[in-house]
Amino acid sequence: MKSVLKNITVAAVLLVGAIGFANGPAKSEVEKSLIAVELDPVFVKKGDTLFLNLLNLSLEKVTLKVYDSEGRLVFSEKIEGEVVVEKAFNFEKAFEDEYTVVVADSLGTYKEKISVK
Repeated sequence: MKSVLKNITVAAVLLVGAIGFANGPAKSEVEKSLIAVELDPVFVKKGDTLFLNLLNLSLEKVTLKVYDSEGRLVFSEKIEGEVVVEKAFNFEKAFEDEYTVVVADSLGTYKEKISVK
């Protein structure tokens, strides 16, 4: 009877130790590295449409601008307080030119070009 009680006690200590280790420092380090992830916007071109997706975890202001080949501003929008910024730029009826889409947030400025023919 004493040996059974001793084995159960050892098994319980090992189980509690394993659970504590699984929920301990290793998990905290993984969570810290996930918070520091920097994500660039994703641009997808489909025909004459450019789709933009940006994960804005900081909820800071995001500025969207479109310039033509001569540097003239043809579109501007500011978005604030949204976690996911999604925008579709439709160039279907735009004049033939090369346009630059500029996205600026708290982490940096990103550019994407699209040619309309």
